[in-house]
Amino acid sequence: MLSVSIGTVVWSSIAFLIVLFLLAKLAWKPILASIREREDSIDDALKSASKAREEMANLTKSNEALLNEARAERDGMLKDARGTKDQIISEAKDRADVEYNKILASAKDAIRQEKSAAIAEIKEQVATLSIEIAERVIREELKSDEKQKQLIDKYLQEAKLN
Repeated sequence: MLSVSIGTVVWSSIAFLIVLFLLAKLAWKPILASIREREDSIDDALKSASKAREEMANLTKSNEALLNEARAERDGMLKDARGTKDQIISEAKDRADVEYNKILASAKDAIRQEKSAAIAEIKEQVATLSIEIAERVIREELKSDEKQKQLIDKYLQEAKLN
């Protein structure tokens, strides 16, 4: 079995306590300071990461807000463009209607004038033809003296009646 002597235990304990004392006086403070420094740097890194995460979240929100604003502006511009397009089309239709009405009125006036001219020409031709026919009829009827006297008597009697 194991045999342990008291002297070895005592000297080992004394050596351990000396090493422990030396470590506490010389190495413990720098080791603890380095551990604290490492803890602080880890805390700072975690805080920086958290801050960066918050900034990224804020940037994401800001980007989303900018995108929404840009979409709204685009939609407004499209709406304005559609309104302008509709207005231009409406104005063009109105102008076309006005021009159509002008052309239609002008055509109606031209037709009316042509009709009046044609009617006047027809009346003139009818009058000319009537005179020519009357002239020929009267010449035929008035070839003889007897017929001329009868016609004059007839007109005289009609004139006396009136």
